[in-house]
Amino acid sequence: MTAHAKITCFRRASWLVGWDAAKGSHCYWRHADLAIQGDTIIHAGPDRYEGPCDEEIAARDWCLMPGLVNLHTHTASMPTFRGVREEMGNPNFYFSGLYEGWGLFMPPMADRTKTTTLAICELLLSGVTTYVDMSYPYPGWVPTVAASGIRAFVSPLFDSATIGAVSDSQLEYRWAADGGAAAMDRALDVLAEVQADDSGRLSPMMSPMAVDTCTPELLRRARDMADEKRWPYHLHAGMAVVEFHEMVRRTGLTSIQWLQQQALIGPGTIIGHGAILDHHSWVHWHTRKDIDLLAAAGASLSHCPVVLSRYGVALESFGRYRRAGINIGIGTDTHPHNMLEEMRAAAIVSRLVDQHMFSAMTADVFDAATLGGAKALMRDDIGRLAPGAKADVVVVDATHPVMLPLYDPIRSLVYSASDRAVKDVYVGGRKVVADGEVTTLAHRDAAEAVSETLARVVADIPNRDRKRRSAHEVAPLTYPTRA
Repeated sequence: MTAHAKITCFRRASWLVGWDAAKGSHCYWRHADLAIQGDTIIHAGPDRYEGPCDEEIAARDWCLMPGLVNLHTHTASMPTFRGVREEMGNPNFYFSGLYEGWGLFMPPMADRTKTTTLAICELLLSGVTTYVDMSYPYPGWVPTVAASGIRAFVSPLFDSATIGAVSDSQLEYRWAADGGAAAMDRALDVLAEVQADDSGRLSPMMSPMAVDTCTPELLRRARDMADEKRWPYHLHAGMAVVEFHEMVRRTGLTSIQWLQQQALIGPGTIIGHGAILDHHSWVHWHTRKDIDLLAAAGASLSHCPVVLSRYGVALESFGRYRRAGINIGIGTDTHPHNMLEEMRAAAIVSRLVDQHMFSAMTADVFDAATLGGAKALMRDDIGRLAPGAKADVVVVDATHPVMLPLYDPIRSLVYSASDRAVKDVYVGGRKVVADGEVTTLAHRDAAEAVSETLARVVADIPNRDRKRRSAHEVAPLTYPTRA
């Protein structure tokens, strides 16, 4: 922030989700002012801002809240899975479509700037101002993210093996001769590009893909580099039942127990999903250590409830993990990239699993989507509206019909209105959503471009599928199509 940067003041917001520094928590302020200078908040509170001001914005009908922090996305692939992935899974692989199915609909590398653009539009429209983008490297990725105006942790994936189905009931791990060294080097090239970006909004993250697809040596190299650079370290683990049993077969330990033994988890570690742990009802395992190991290590969890729920799996449970002391952030691992829907699902699924209405409260999921994500990313300047924090602000129309009658704005937003009431979004003081429209990207153009991509992918499915099936055989439509 420079001394001559423009100062903007939002006057008399009906509601402001502010920061109570004494209690270290969010709070509601009524009829409050929010002032930003450049990319930084300089005032947030019920007392009137009396300093210099270049622009005043009347905020009487609004709820101002901190931008949401999305801890887990794969923007390069998920948009072409829309209408496909929701009911695709192999029962022999515990209903997962990860190993054969979803991947058949992956867009070509040359089209992935289009899918990423579409996903970022959806993120912004649901109030996300910071997100983690885990994708395998592709041309144009970093410039596309930078041009969007969003704050991003670019997180190129790499691994030592791919997993493929050789039959309807058998998988094989196909290991690279170099153990994934070249794949990690490609990821490091992307991270160097991120570090060279001068927008101030892009940050690097180290992301070996998964505990079962990376050699111990690759995981250690990545862990050591992340520690040296002070980068967050994200690893998918506890993601699937197949992975759970594979790690037990190899090591005699669960994924989390093995990672702990190898000193691969600690502060700065984010475990992707972390659902299929030793207490989970789908594995009926004989130990109950994993949750406590994660908590003791100070690791974080990126929780994506919607994607799990689509094939009948749940985190058991959000409330239980929080009570154990695990820091949880929320992500949109699948389409739609709607953070508010993920927050709603996190609360409701936790209550269903625990059969207890108070298993996860609205404050718990809002904290996870703001403070939890910020903590996992080792940032204390995002996820809150407080002097010194980044001016990442979401304007919710408190008078929108789906918000009314209004008693509690965050409950109305999460359980009723969702993204329909998101009016404006600011990232670092720059308006990137205005009146429900993304200002930095061409949303409709991106959607139409990805539609064209999917049409080409669908036509090519017989060439991608080991059984030479058509797209409609791989992913049947909801109803038969009649001539």
